[in-house]
Amino acid sequence: MNTMNSLWKRLDWHTLAAPLLVVMVLIMLIIPLPTFMLDIFFTFNISIALVILLVSLYMVKPLEFAAFPTALLLTTLLRLSLNVAAARVILLHGQNGAGAAGQVIEAFGEFVVGGDYAVGIIVFAILVIINFVVVTKGAGRIAEVSARFTLDAMPGKQMAIDADLNAGIINQEEARRRRGEIAQEADFFGAMDGASKFVRGDAVAAILILFINLIGGLVIGIWQHGLSLSDAAHNYTLLSIGDALVAQIPALVISIAAGLVVSSVPTGQDLGRQLIGQIFNRPEVLMIVAGIIGLLGLIPGMPHFSFLGAALVLAGIVWYRSRRRAPQEEERVAPPAPEAEEVTWNSVEPVDPLGLEVGYRLIPLVDKGQGGELLARIRGVRKKFAQEMGFLVPSVHVRDNLELRPTGYRITVKGVEIAAGEVFPDLLMAINPGNVLGTLPGTSTTDPAFGLPAVWVNKDQREKALALAYTVVDPATVVATHLHQILQGHAAELLGREEVEGLLSHLATRSPKLVEDVIPKLLSADKLKKVLQNLLSEGVPIRDMRTIVEILAEQAPQSQDVDELTAVVRAALGPFIVQSLFPGQAELPVAVLDGQLEQLLQESLRNSSGEALEPGLAQRILERAGELMQQMEAGGMQPVLLAMAPMRSFLARFLARTAPRMRVLSYAEVPDNKRIRVVATLGA
Repeated sequence: MNTMNSLWKRLDWHTLAAPLLVVMVLIMLIIPLPTFMLDIFFTFNISIALVILLVSLYMVKPLEFAAFPTALLLTTLLRLSLNVAAARVILLHGQNGAGAAGQVIEAFGEFVVGGDYAVGIIVFAILVIINFVVVTKGAGRIAEVSARFTLDAMPGKQMAIDADLNAGIINQEEARRRRGEIAQEADFFGAMDGASKFVRGDAVAAILILFINLIGGLVIGIWQHGLSLSDAAHNYTLLSIGDALVAQIPALVISIAAGLVVSSVPTGQDLGRQLIGQIFNRPEVLMIVAGIIGLLGLIPGMPHFSFLGAALVLAGIVWYRSRRRAPQEEERVAPPAPEAEEVTWNSVEPVDPLGLEVGYRLIPLVDKGQGGELLARIRGVRKKFAQEMGFLVPSVHVRDNLELRPTGYRITVKGVEIAAGEVFPDLLMAINPGNVLGTLPGTSTTDPAFGLPAVWVNKDQREKALALAYTVVDPATVVATHLHQILQGHAAELLGREEVEGLLSHLATRSPKLVEDVIPKLLSADKLKKVLQNLLSEGVPIRDMRTIVEILAEQAPQSQDVDELTAVVRAALGPFIVQSLFPGQAELPVAVLDGQLEQLLQESLRNSSGEALEPGLAQRILERAGELMQQMEAGGMQPVLLAMAPMRSFLARFLARTAPRMRVLSYAEVPDNKRIRVVATLGA
C-alpha cells in the first residue's frame, strides 16, 4: 500500500502530460471518434499552437524553450492523427452534409471560405505555399546554419570559460553551468535542424491527405451512397477543405513559432521589447518616414485618409516619446560658498596600496547601475589570488582620472604606476592564441596581460571570432586579467606588516601554540615578513604557513640571516615548488650552469657577492639567459635553471630582469623521487 501511495504521489500531471498526449495520438489513429470529440481535439490543437507561439514571442533566449523540438514533433503527430480521424469520419458519413465531421470542420468549410470549395482549395494552397516554401524552409536553413556555427564555436567558448576560471572571475560551479549551457545550446540547434523536417513533411502530408479525401469521397459518395456528382463534390470537398484548413492553420502557427525561436538573438529582452525598442528608438527616422508618407498622401489620386492618417500616427509617436524623454527642469539654487576649514590630518590623503584609475568612458564598467561588471571581476581576482598565493591583498581603490585618455586605465602599487592599457567599452577583444583559422576586421592591438596579438571587434562578430578559434573577452575581463598579472608580479610589495599579522592570526586559530612559541620569541615579525617577501618575489606561494613557521622555529636559534632562513624554507617547500613547476612529471627537464661559469661565479660570490663580475661577461650571461628562456618556452618546457645552493639566490636576482620567467632552483630543493634531465647549458 505504501508503495502504491508513493507511486501516485510521483505521478502528477507534469509527468503524465507527454504519455497521455502520445496515447491520445495512438487512439485517434486506431479508434473511430465521435464528432464532438473531434471538435474538442481540433480546438485543443489550435489552442496549443497559439500557446507555443506566444511562449516563443516572450522568451528571452532560445534555451528558455529547450523543449521546442520535442513539442514540434508531438504537435505534428497530433495534427496528422486528427487528419486520419477526420478522414475516417468524412469518408464514413460525408453523405450526410457539411456537418457530418463536427462543428469545427463545418465552420472552417462554410464560414472561413464562404462555402465555396474553389475558394477553399485556393486558400489552402496559399497557406501550404507560405508554410512550406517561406516559413519552414527559412527556419530550417537558419537552424542548420546555427547548429553548424554553434558546434564550430564550442572550442573557443570553452577556452573563454577556462580563461575566466583561471582568472578567478568565476568559480567551478559557474564554469560547470556555462559548459552545460554551451552543450545544451549545441544540442538544441541540432535538434531544431532535424525537427524542421517534421513540419516540411507535415505540409506534404496535408496535400496528399486532401486529395485522398477528395477522390475517396467522390468515389464513395457516387458509388456507395448514390449521390450525384455535384452533391458528392459539394459535400466531400467542403468537408475535406475544412479538415485541411483546420489542421493547416495551427501548422502555420507552429512554423512561425519555430522561425521565431531559431532567428532570435539573445539580448536579455523578449521579442516585443526588442522590436519596439530598436525600431521606434530613433525619432529622426520616424519623422522622415512620416514626412514621406504625408507627401504621398497629398498627391491627387492617392488614398489621402490612409496615408495622412499613417503620417499623423508616426508623428504622434515621435511627439509622445520626446515628451517622455524630455528632462524636467528644476530650479537649482546656488550652494552657499563653503566656509574655510582648518587644515588637519584629514586633509592628507593616504597612498593607496593598490589602485585602478580609469578614463571617463570606462566609468560604466565600474557602475553597477549601468550594468558594470568590473568591480565583481576585481573581487573574483582578489579571491583567486588569495587562493593561489596564500594571503589577501588590500582592496583595490577604483577611481576616475580625467588626465587619462577617455578609454585608458592604469594600475598603481603604492601610488606608483606599474602598468597601463586601453579598452573600448563597446567592443570585444579577440585574442589570437596562436592557432586561429583566419583574420578578423577590426583594430589591431596587443593583449596587455600576456602580450598576445589581438583585435578589437564589434559585439556582433563574437560568434564569428569564436568560430575562427579566437579567445573573445569583454573589456572588464581584459582589465581584470591584467590586474591579476600585476598582482602576481608584485606580490612581495603588497605583503606588508598588516598582511603578516593577518596570516599569523589565521594560523593561530589552528596552531596557537606554534605562533606563540615562535613569534616574537625566536623570530621577529619583521624578519618573518622579509622571508615571506623573498618567497613571493620568486613566485613561491605562502599558503603552507604552518610548514614555513615550523622550519623557521628550528632554524632561528642558529641564524637570523634572512637569506639563509629563506634558503632553508625553500628546501622544505621543495616538493611543492617542483610540483607547481612540473605538475605530474617524474622527470624534470632543466638547464644547468656551464662548469667554468659555475666556478667563476663561486669565486665571485666568495669575494664580493657578485659585484666583481666583469661588465662584458655579465652582459653576455644575461643575454644568453634570455635566449635560453625563450628556447625552452618554444619547446613547451618550463624554463628552470638548476644551480648549487650557495649561488641560487644570487642567480635568481641577477637573471630577474632579462629572464623574468626563468625559475632558479637549487639541488637541495629537488625531491629524491624526481629524475633530472639536462636539456640546456647556460654559459658565457
